[in-house]
Amino acid sequence: MGGGNVHVVETELEWNQKLKEAGSKPVIVDFTATWCGPCRIIAPVFEQLSTKYPSVVFLKVDVDKNEAVAAACGISAMPTFQVFKDGKKIHEMVGASADNLEQLVEQLSKS
Repeated sequence: MGGGNVHVVETELEWNQKLKEAGSKPVIVDFTATWCGPCRIIAPVFEQLSTKYPSVVFLKVDVDKNEAVAAACGISAMPTFQVFKDGKKIHEMVGASADNLEQLVEQLSKS
């Protein structure tokens, strides 16, 4: 499933685990849905970035399969990208802009 270094988070337990495992590394999460066109368009970009920036942890959450996490994170539109550091949300970007996404990840890789 997927390519690059993107990990699909299936459960709330796994979500908490992944955030903990990341430690001080920045984590970027793609909140997505299979029926969402822009999500499908941005997915390969997200995967390419995961290979290009190994210092950032890339997670993906399907909002329909993992409603608990999507609700806890307050997701209302797809795709939404959220950034976590030390388990806390520090940034959010809504929409499928490849340029904005890359700029965001590039900044994270330097933090």
